[in-house]
Amino acid sequence: MSKLKNVLRQIDGKSYKGYKQIQGSHEFSKYQLEIDYVQGDPFAAPSKIRVQIPQKVKKIDPRWKETKSRRIYTEDVLARKVADALNQAKPNVRGSGKSGMVAIDQPKQEVLERTAVSIDNDQITVCLTVGLPANGRRINGKEADKLFFTVVPEVVEDSIFSITDEEIWEFVELADQHDAVLAKMREDNLISFIADDSILPRASGISDKPMKDAVPFKSPEANRISIDIPHRELPLTGMGISKGIVLIVGGGYHGKSTLLNAMERGVYPHIKGDGREFILTDPSAVKVRAEDGRQVTNVDISPFIKNLPRGADTTQFSTENASGSTSQAANVIEAIEAGAQTLLIDEDTSATNFMIRDERMQELVVQEKEPITPFIDKISSLRDELDVSTILVMGGSGDYFTKADDVIMMDQYVPYNVTAKAKEIAEKYPSQRQTAAETFGALPSRHFLPQTIQPRKGSKEKIQSKSRTKILMGAAEIDLLGVEQLVDGSQTRMIADLLMHLYKKGRLNKKQPLSSLLDEVEEQFNEQGLASFAPFKDQHPGELARPRRLEIAAALNRIRTAKVSDLR
Repeated sequence: MSKLKNVLRQIDGKSYKGYKQIQGSHEFSKYQLEIDYVQGDPFAAPSKIRVQIPQKVKKIDPRWKETKSRRIYTEDVLARKVADALNQAKPNVRGSGKSGMVAIDQPKQEVLERTAVSIDNDQITVCLTVGLPANGRRINGKEADKLFFTVVPEVVEDSIFSITDEEIWEFVELADQHDAVLAKMREDNLISFIADDSILPRASGISDKPMKDAVPFKSPEANRISIDIPHRELPLTGMGISKGIVLIVGGGYHGKSTLLNAMERGVYPHIKGDGREFILTDPSAVKVRAEDGRQVTNVDISPFIKNLPRGADTTQFSTENASGSTSQAANVIEAIEAGAQTLLIDEDTSATNFMIRDERMQELVVQEKEPITPFIDKISSLRDELDVSTILVMGGSGDYFTKADDVIMMDQYVPYNVTAKAKEIAEKYPSQRQTAAETFGALPSRHFLPQTIQPRKGSKEKIQSKSRTKILMGAAEIDLLGVEQLVDGSQTRMIADLLMHLYKKGRLNKKQPLSSLLDEVEEQFNEQGLASFAPFKDQHPGELARPRRLEIAAALNRIRTAKVSDLR
C-alpha cells in the first residue's frame, strides 16, 4: 500500500503517461488491488482494476457455489451490491476528463453470467473501471490517492463487506426455484410458464422495470398448472404452454404483444420483484421477425421461397439487401440451424406475404407465379418433423385456427383459453385456400470460412462493440438491431471479443458446421469461463456478459464480409 502512495506522490504533476508506473499488484489490509490497464489519456477509455478479497477475510459459503446457477446468482447479487454502493457514493475526486470515475458492469433486470464479480479460487474478485485523475493532461497524484485509498475502500466496505448472508441466500434460493421450474418444464414438455400474479407490462419503452398499477396475470383454468418449488410453502401456479403451435389472439392494445414480449425475455431469469421473475421460456426460443435490408449469406431458404425471377438459387441464397419475406425466411432457417426449438413470432413485425396468402390472392396470383410458400403451410411440418414449436401473435387471420394446438385470447390483459371456440369457427367457416402439401425441406449445414472475420482497418486489427446493437469489425459494421433477445450491451461486448478470439486462434480454419462451432464455444464458456475469450489472460476481462449461442450465430450471420460454404 505504501508503495502505491509513494509512487503517486512521485508522479504528481508529471505527464499522464507516468501513471503506467502504478500498473501491477498492491497489497491493502483487506484485499489485493490489481491495476491491470492504465489509460493513456484522461479522456480515453478508463483504466481497469481488480479488487481480490480472500476467503479468510470475507467468508464464501461453499453452498453458494454448489450449482452453476447458485454461483451465477451469488455473483450477480454481489455485483448489484457494488453498483448500489457506487451509486450512493460521493467520490468528490476532481480533475479533467474521466477523473475520479468508478464503475462496475451493473446488472439490469435479468440475471446473466458476467465477469463483473467472480467467486472462483477461494476469493471474491470485483472488476472495476476507474478514471485516473488529471489536471489537463498532468497527473493529479493527490486526487489519485483519494481515489485508491478512500473511494475504492469505502465502496468495497459498503458492498462486499456489508452484504449479509441473508441477502445472498435470497438470490441463491431464487436460483434453486428457477432451476426447479425449468426442470418441471422439461419433464412436462412445456415451452413457457407464466406464474399467476406476474406483472407483464414494463414501465415504459425505455425502462424494463415493472409498470405500476398493471393488471396482474391470471392463468386460464385450462392452462393452469401447479409446480412445487423449494424454499416456498405453497406451490407456484400459473399458465403452462405446451410444445406445439400456440396462437395468441385478441383485439388491439389488449396485451397480445406484451405477453409475447414477456415470454421472449423469459429465456433469461429475472430478479425478485421484477414482476417477471417466474416467467420462464424454453432457453432456446428465438424471436423471429422480418428484417428488411439485412445481409443474408448462403442460406437455404427454399423451404419457404423457390423459383425467384431470373433464376436466383434459393438453396444457396445470398443478398446484401433482403426483403421482408426473404429476411424472415432466412431468420427462421438460421435460428433452427443454431439450435432453436421454439419460434416466437408477432404478426406486427412480420412480412405479411411470408405469413399468409388467402384464397382470394391465390385465385388472382396463381401458385405457379408465387415463389413464396407462406409460414402457415410450414408451421405443422416444423412441429411434426423437426420438433420445433411456434408461439404466434396473430390478430388478422383466422386461417391459423386450423393449425393451432392451443389458442389464448387476451382481453384487457386477461388471458382466456378459446381453443374450442376457434376450432368451432374454423369448422363453421372452412378456408378455401390451397395448402401446399409437402414436407418442411432440407436444413443447411454451413461453415463460416476464415476470411469471414476481417478485423483489419489500415494497420490495425480491431473488433469493438459500439452499443448493444452495433459492432465495428475493421471497416465493416455488424448491425444487430433486429436481434431482439440481445438484451445487454455486455453481451455484445462478449460477442465482439469472441469474434476476435475466433480470428486470432484460427477457430474457423477447421471445416465444421456452424452448430459444431457453437457447441465448442458453449463448452469453453462452461469449462473455462467468459474470460477465456477476453484478450488479456489472467487480467481484467472487461465488462462481459454471456450471450446465448443463438445471438452469437445471429452476429455471424449479419457479417457483410461473410464467406460461407454449405457442407451438405
